[in-house]
Amino acid sequence: MTDNIKLLVVDDEERFLQTLTKRLSMRGFDVTPVNRGADAVKVADQQSFDLALVDLKMPGMSGEEVLEAIKEKHPDMEVVILTGHGSIDSAVECTKLGSYTYLQKPCETEELLQVLKDAYHKRVQRKLQLNEDKVNEMLNLAQGESALGILRKLRDLEKNKEK
Repeated sequence: MTDNIKLLVVDDEERFLQTLTKRLSMRGFDVTPVNRGADAVKVADQQSFDLALVDLKMPGMSGEEVLEAIKEKHPDMEVVILTGHGSIDSAVECTKLGSYTYLQKPCETEELLQVLKDAYHKRVQRKLQLNEDKVNEMLNLAQGESALGILRKLRDLEKNKEK
């Protein structure tokens, strides 16, 4: 089930990042490791990811800032916060910003795998719902419209999607 799940892992602790990358790669994830928040945002803009696993406390751009930037540009990407410096306040704030969940370090590998699978499942369900909504919208457009009218509405939908 984890094959081809594109995962961005962001953590400033180099050794932890390497170990986690190796463990997740061995379980079939397509992992891209990054050790700085600002770099993670750039990589997320250049490549398509299903999920991001982000450390909360990092020098420079914090995990909360990474979460906010990613969700702003890529709202369909699920973000899991993983931290050794968590608090109830930061968990609440990350949830408000759109994180899928918030895990404390150290985290058992099996627990992390289950959370990542659940986050991916949520992402897939949301994409399927969006596709179904688009089909229903197109069917509604097709009723009582000329072919030219349908094309105009589709063009307008595409323009609105690009904004």
